[in-house]
Amino acid sequence: MKSVADTTRKTTLYWLLEPDNPSVRFYTLTELMHKPVADTEVVAAKEAIYNSGILPTILAEQNEAGYWGDPQKFYTDKYKGTVWQLMILAEVGADISNPGIRKACEFILENAQEPESGGFSYRKSAKSPGGLKSEIIPCLTGNMVWSLVKLGMADDTRVQKGIDWICRYQRADDGIKTAPAGWPYNRYEMCWGRHSCHMGVVKSFKALAALPPDKRNKAVQDKIEELAEFFLIHNIFRKSHNLQTISKPGWLRLGFPLMYQTDILEIAGILTSLGYHDARMNEALEIIRSKQTPNGRWKLENTFNGRFITDIEAKGKESKWITLKALKVLDNVNY
Repeated sequence: MKSVADTTRKTTLYWLLEPDNPSVRFYTLTELMHKPVADTEVVAAKEAIYNSGILPTILAEQNEAGYWGDPQKFYTDKYKGTVWQLMILAEVGADISNPGIRKACEFILENAQEPESGGFSYRKSAKSPGGLKSEIIPCLTGNMVWSLVKLGMADDTRVQKGIDWICRYQRADDGIKTAPAGWPYNRYEMCWGRHSCHMGVVKSFKALAALPPDKRNKAVQDKIEELAEFFLIHNIFRKSHNLQTISKPGWLRLGFPLMYQTDILEIAGILTSLGYHDARMNEALEIIRSKQTPNGRWKLENTFNGRFITDIEAKGKESKWITLKALKVLDNVNY
C-alpha cells in the first residue's frame, strides 16, 4: 500500500504536469521525473513553451531590434526593460533557437556588457561600444551571465568573459576591517563594502552553478566553493556574526521570479544543485518544508506582479513555480 506521502506527491506531480504552464510541465518532466530531453513528452512540452503560457505574451511586446520598451532603459525600467525580460525568458525554458530570443541576447551583449572587462553595466556608454565601465554592478553581471548560459550561450566568448569577470572580481567579504579599493570596488559601497552585498554574491553564485560540470575550470570551481561557504557561514539566511538574527526577514517569503532579489529557496536551490547538504543548511530546508500545504503544494508569498509585462501567478495562492523549485531542493537532499 502506498503511503500518504507517496499519494500526495503523485497528485502534486499531476498538478505540475497540467498544460496551463508548459514551462513547469517541461521542468517537472526533466528535473523531477528525470525524463531525457529526447523523450516525446519532453519535446512536446518544450515546443508548447513558445505557444502558450507567458512566453508568447512577452515576445509579442519585443521590438524588431531585440529590445523591450525604451532601449536606453534596458535595466532601469523595472521590470519591463530588456534585462528583466531576458531573465524571465531564461527562467521559463526558452533558448536561442528562437530568433527573437537570440536578438535579445545580442542586444544585451552589445549594449550592457563592457567589452574590455566582461562585466555588465546598467547604462550604455555614450562614447564607446557596450556598457559604461563605471556602472558595472555584480548582481546584474551575475543575472546576465546566468540568463545567457541558460538560454544556450555558455560557449560564446563574450559570455566566457562575463564568467571570468565573476571569478576575478566577485568578492565574498564578511565584515572585513577595510573595504576593497580600486576599480570596480571604489564605485558602489553598497555592492563592495566591508560586507559583500548578498544579491551580488547570490547572482554570481547562481551563474557559475548554471554551467555544466564539464565547463567549470579551476577558477570557476574555486569561486563556487568560496561563494558557497559565504552562504553556509550565514546558515543561508542569518547574520554570520550573530546566528540568532535573520539577515532579511523578506528572504523567508518565497517568490518567483526574484529578479535581483533573493530568498532561502533560491539559495538552497543553488547549493543543493551543486551537491551541498551541509548541516548549516538544515534550518532553511526545514523552513521550506514547513511551508508545504497539506495537499503537497507551496504558495507564492512574494511577487512583483503589476510591474511585469504580464503577471505571473497570484500572490497568496498555490504556485506551480514555487512547488517545482521546493520539490527539486528537497529531492536533491532526500529531505
